[in-house]
Amino acid sequence: MSDFRGPGSRAGRLAAARAQIAAIEAGGRADLGVLPFGEAAVDGCLPGGGLPLGRWHEVGGMGMETETAAAPAAFTALVAAPLARRGEVVWVLRRDDLWAPGLAGLGFPPERLIQVCARDEAEALSVMEDALSTVGVAAVVGEVEACDLTAGRRLQLACEKRGATGFLIRRQPYGGQARREATGSAAATRWRIASAPSEPPAGEFGLGAPRFRAELERCRGGRTGAWLMEAAQAYEFGAYPQNPSGEITDVAHPLRLVADLGDRQLAPAQPVRRTAA
Repeated sequence: MSDFRGPGSRAGRLAAARAQIAAIEAGGRADLGVLPFGEAAVDGCLPGGGLPLGRWHEVGGMGMETETAAAPAAFTALVAAPLARRGEVVWVLRRDDLWAPGLAGLGFPPERLIQVCARDEAEALSVMEDALSTVGVAAVVGEVEACDLTAGRRLQLACEKRGATGFLIRRQPYGGQARREATGSAAATRWRIASAPSEPPAGEFGLGAPRFRAELERCRGGRTGAWLMEAAQAYEFGAYPQNPSGEITDVAHPLRLVADLGDRQLAPAQPVRRTAA
């Protein structure tokens, strides 16, 4: 009696195909390392002790930031800045309002920045895929309104092709109606970023370094969390030193946590007791 589950049978061919697909998926997700923040409270929530490289990450805003995307863009630039020492960073725009001198003020090397303005959502996602698959590109940032599971999977495959890291900034049109968020996502992490009041250095007046309330809403293989972060090298031009060949040398991550004392709520005001004259 013949074995209907042998290698030549339909069931055998199907099992072999499934095994081949699983092997391809496992091979495509090779460990490319992580980008640590250098803060145990943050790195402890991320798989491997840092932001996974060779994956793409989603960054959104709160309130009006969903339209302007100022805080999410600044946060993303700071997170991606250490990757600029490895190659070019491509920023895909839907609106021509990215201010490169502002990124330089945060410590991001503008000479490693390539800006591309896309006409619509489909073109923006397509340009992101192409850029992630290009030799010499270390990171790609794209501003889009939404990313479904199919588009997210395509972005991930593009990341795996060359080992580049992607950052997708969710940004709504000015005055447009918010689109319903997808129920799932292929992103490795999902962040929600908002601006926070700055504090000048001790004994000085004026504004301090930019601060962000960063919420890690979703993390594959890790845990969620929320922190108050500060741009450690803001307004320090030339913060990324270079060697004689012009390559950027290793430096500390440009984001740091603010001490717990600076993030506590003020004690409620006590009522004033009036005494009779």
